[in-house]
Amino acid sequence: MIARPSYLIYQLFNIIMLIMLIRVFLSWIPNFNWYKEPWYSIRKFTDYIFEPFRKVIPPIGMLDISPIFAFMFVGFVQYLICSILAGIGL
Repeated sequence: MIARPSYLIYQLFNIIMLIMLIRVFLSWIPNFNWYKEPWYSIRKFTDYIFEPFRKVIPPIGMLDISPIFAFMFVGFVQYLICSILAGIGL
């Protein structure tokens, strides 16, 4: 059985959010070496997602809340795209 495109895109967004979550958890570890693979690739990938939010939302003290808004945005885009695809029968 072939999976529907809307389901595949939904799962792709879930993988992206999992990678974002890994990045957030690893940022809590002091002196973590981001220059080893696969951590470097995870950092570079998530920087493309987090940076636009970091430019708009300043940190509160030492707490960076931009990933929260990035998760909300990615979840909204996931919902929007999958709803449109499911609505047209894909």
